[in-house]
Amino acid sequence: MWGQARILIPRPGQVFQTPSTRCITFGSPASRRWTSSTQAGPEGKPLTTLPSLEDPAARIFSGIQPTGSLHLGNYLGSIRNWLNLQQAATAAQLDSVQAQRKLIFSIVDFHALTQPQDPTQLRSDIRQMAATILASGLDPERCILFRQSHVAEHTQLAWPLQCLTPMGWLNRMTQWKSKLQTKRGLTDRQLQNFDIAQSGLCQGLFAYPVLQAADILLYRANLVPVGEDQLQHIELARDIAALANKTVQQMFFPLPRAVLTPTKRLMSLRDPARKMSKSDPQPLSRISLTDTPEEIHAKIRRAVTDSISQPTFDPELRPGVSNLLEIYSGMTDLSVAEITQLHAQSNTQQFKEALAEVVVAKINPIRTELVRLQTDPEYLDSVLAQGADRAREIASVNYRQFGELMGL
Repeated sequence: MWGQARILIPRPGQVFQTPSTRCITFGSPASRRWTSSTQAGPEGKPLTTLPSLEDPAARIFSGIQPTGSLHLGNYLGSIRNWLNLQQAATAAQLDSVQAQRKLIFSIVDFHALTQPQDPTQLRSDIRQMAATILASGLDPERCILFRQSHVAEHTQLAWPLQCLTPMGWLNRMTQWKSKLQTKRGLTDRQLQNFDIAQSGLCQGLFAYPVLQAADILLYRANLVPVGEDQLQHIELARDIAALANKTVQQMFFPLPRAVLTPTKRLMSLRDPARKMSKSDPQPLSRISLTDTPEEIHAKIRRAVTDSISQPTFDPELRPGVSNLLEIYSGMTDLSVAEITQLHAQSNTQQFKEALAEVVVAKINPIRTELVRLQTDPEYLDSVLAQGADRAREIASVNYRQFGELMGL
């Protein structure tokens, strides 16, 4: 499918152009300092709209960690985007085989191991995630859905990429720092001292962005839907791809581009200054996909707002109401301006009831199907196994070709 790539011998500063990756500049072998490829020109900037899937070069990879029961923020931030991509494939009139080779979605259980896991609970969370994704409407016949750990080429590719990636690049990543800071209770000053930080730092957490890059590059994907908090990792994946291409003297990997998800992150219903999170000790702070209609109504009714009656959007002065407007927008695809106009005559209580009805209409069918799927673990396992077989068909070819270029 990818065709035979032409071998290119780079010279310092030379610019190459290929059909799948329009340009990349290789510097001298010594220039391995952090210089994000996304800064090189408009081709590296994140996209805010998805390019047409009719483009023969378009291939999407996206992963989600198995975190058990999902909340509304997880749904809008990841799964809803996968459903939109599936609809885009249908709009492009792609048949099932074409759609499967363009839409590759993974439950990234290797990434979950960067935090302590109970084996029984992790296996349960993986099935729960698969059930939630399928209950939300993803069709496994029109995409590839699989467990990351069931395709060995993910970790096989990660190792040569780790051997190429400078430590300085990883040290500049912010995600591992924020996770480590939360885990160990470090101050900002302590975190800046690498000797102090590394005393509790596991190699898996430090280097997981390289595995994330391997996840993407293994399928030679060029489009990655992510939120703003993951942009730095996509920039790193681009730089690793460029460095790998330079090493094998061939434009083997396309430089992946981030596709920013349109929905902003949702905040806690009880404290709109904090992100909606499963780990929040207050159940009323989040809407879970397993919540009953009665629970959804109760949670939205008790959501923090303010004394002003009419719903208006002002994240700084009215964070609670603004968060509810964001939820409404995410559930309906209406803009915030359209929603405020629609409810211009509503008071806060009336708006909350309208929002609860919107959320229930979207979530309750998912919950019903999720309950049904949870009674059939064999079906869930078969879907993931079939997805892994399809993913491996692509991954094994790409890894073998790259390995040969590396001398493996």
